Amino acid sequence: MARIVARRIIAPNTVRMDLAAPKIARKRKAGQFVILRAAEESERIPLTIAMSDPAAGTIAVIFQMVGHSTMELGRLPEGGEVRDVVGPLGRPTHIEKFGTVVSVGGGIGTAVALPIAVAMKQAGNRVIGIVGARTKELLILQDEMRAACDEMLVSTDDGSFGIHGFVTQVLEQVIGRGGKIDLVLAIGPVPMMRAVCDLTRKREIRTVVSLNPIMIDGTGMCGGCRVSVGGKTKFCCVDGPEFDGHEVDWDLLVSRQRMYLEAEKRAKENFHIAHPGT
Repeated sequence: MARIVARRIIAPNTVRMDLAAPKIARKRKAGQFVILRAAEESERIPLTIAMSDPAAGTIAVIFQMVGHSTMELGRLPEGGEVRDVVGPLGRPTHIEKFGTVVSVGGGIGTAVALPIAVAMKQAGNRVIGIVGARTKELLILQDEMRAACDEMLVSTDDGSFGIHGFVTQVLEQVIGRGGKIDLVLAIGPVPMMRAVCDLTRKREIRTVVSLNPIMIDGTGMCGGCRVSVGGKTKFCCVDGPEFDGHEVDWDLLVSRQRMYLEAEKRAKENFHIAHPGT
């Protein structure tokens, strides 16, 4: 059990939950995640550790309530308990002084981009943050990212805030300045990460992406999170979640993510029937 120390809505259907998990808070590194279960019979949910406070013994996770399991988790109250929290899991982000690092966060992916940006800055890199969302209301962690970066640029698809356009367009502008970019980190929806990789491949800029395929146990036993990278099968939970974006088989990743769309839709409908008004 993990007590919910704090819970708040930070954007439409987007929850930040601070959990009492002292051992995880002390051990976690940028890029790692936890697997949660809201209740005994709940589905396991992998969520990146967005922030941690070792002194207070807490970790923060941020997620959107978009399906049965995340809505079930999001309904838990402050002061309540999450049934299971397991972690930290996954390989930490490789942190070193590369030079200039661009951290691109799309939508909820900003919760993953933030701890990486913080760690890259602490390692002595010049960090440029690019944060984007469909609309102004869906932007998250702007202040935290701005504090972690030497420069931050914000975009919205509809132009309601910041630069009107996609994060890829902003990245292209940054590349167009002519300064050397040593590493790009892209975290967000699969189409966004794929588009970033298409752009950086042409410019021969090393690019790392954080993948979030279907995941069950988080220990490499079930094989549910397998992805193809460089023609080899990798398990995202133990070999990742970060990989060379130029070597990811994006078509396979997309097809695997769509495998359970109908089942997920039915589960969401059943949740709304069981919990009217949610």
